[in-house]
Amino acid sequence: MGRMASSRRDLAVRATVDQGLLSPAEPVVALLDTAGIHASAAALTSAFAAVTDAPVLHAFAVKATPLVPVLRLLHEAGLGVEVASPGELALARAAGIPPARTVLDSPAKTPAELRQALALGIAVNADNLQELARLDALVAAAPTASPLGLRVNPQVGAGSIGALSTATATSKFGVALRDEGARKAVVRAFLERPWLTRLHTHTGSQGVPLALMAEGVGETYALAEEINREAGRQQIDTVDIGGGLPVNFASDEETPTYAEYARLLAATVPGLLDGRYGLVTEFGRSLLAKHGTVLARVEYTKTSGGRPIAVTHAGVQLATRTVYAPGSWPLRVLAYDAEGRPRTGDLTVQDVAGPACFAGDLLATGRELPLLRPGDVVAVPDTGAYYFAHHYAYNSLPRPAIHGFAVDGDGAVSFTAVRGAQTLDEIVAEAGGARPDALVRQLSGAFR
Repeated sequence: MGRMASSRRDLAVRATVDQGLLSPAEPVVALLDTAGIHASAAALTSAFAAVTDAPVLHAFAVKATPLVPVLRLLHEAGLGVEVASPGELALARAAGIPPARTVLDSPAKTPAELRQALALGIAVNADNLQELARLDALVAAAPTASPLGLRVNPQVGAGSIGALSTATATSKFGVALRDEGARKAVVRAFLERPWLTRLHTHTGSQGVPLALMAEGVGETYALAEEINREAGRQQIDTVDIGGGLPVNFASDEETPTYAEYARLLAATVPGLLDGRYGLVTEFGRSLLAKHGTVLARVEYTKTSGGRPIAVTHAGVQLATRTVYAPGSWPLRVLAYDAEGRPRTGDLTVQDVAGPACFAGDLLATGRELPLLRPGDVVAVPDTGAYYFAHHYAYNSLPRPAIHGFAVDGDGAVSFTAVRGAQTLDEIVAEAGGARPDALVRQLSGAFR
């Protein structure tokens, strides 16, 4: 992210207060740095362009930030999308993403999902051999322009976060290549299906080192070479290497970088980049995390057991992973005064709590910060992916407004609405508010 981006963030925090986007009436808001997002997209495309002349589709993993304006911005920057559900596909279509720049992955695709994808011409990566059998029938029933592939699990090992490790011996994703007979079955499946032209793997994620990511890609490339030799032609023309570049949550520094990963692939799997194979990537978190910030007002401060506690309006509803698994998902908290200026003063060990009614709703525990006061603003950076766009409706807390921001050459900040704040009427409607007597009527009918 760097010094320039952190300076933009400071200006944006002050502007949210000055312009009334953050106020006693609107005590929590989320921000997206438009210039930062665009810069990350450019860094990704340039990193791979520096190591290969092959065609590359960079398909943003919609699950990371499922917001239509974000998908449209990335599309304008040259990226496609990777979707894993009918909902994500609907978001991509609403953003105007062409089918030719859309990839469907999911371990549980229904026949209807597959039929829709093939009718549209969307690339599909089957997750298992049973899904290939479904595709057999669909391909025979109607012609399709969809590139079709198979996901494999190279079983190269886990990273530091078990729940996110997709290339373990027992991962739920893909065909496990090291299981007895599996590799031969995969080769045979390709030889029996001339229309099967892609291999897909996804080893990376938060907590996975680059070397392990590259090892998974290397195993998949070796399998592609084996299949092509057995076929006597280049049946596999594209390798989808997934995404999963880890994000540094400890500071504003962006590390590792796409350039580092691309160079590592060039060094360890050079044949993949020599122009014979098209490539697909599926990065998500690394494109958006650094460019999102949650802002929340401090409502009250108190002391319990000698430790100061600042009670804010940002907690488990926006930072679910951090609240439930703080060891795996630590977030920084930055302190600003009531006018949105960086707070100074002696550092004091304190807790930063959220608004939900359970004791564990803490953004930070025992964190050294300038002592927070009622009316101050806390900023939670690095939340642009898998945080405020993935609302958790604990206590029926409303979804916050999300605004994109841009800073001009004079330091003036402009905002644009990405998603409006959820209203109380919308909360009631989603909770069956139009049917208050539904169960009463059912019960009374049962005893007639």
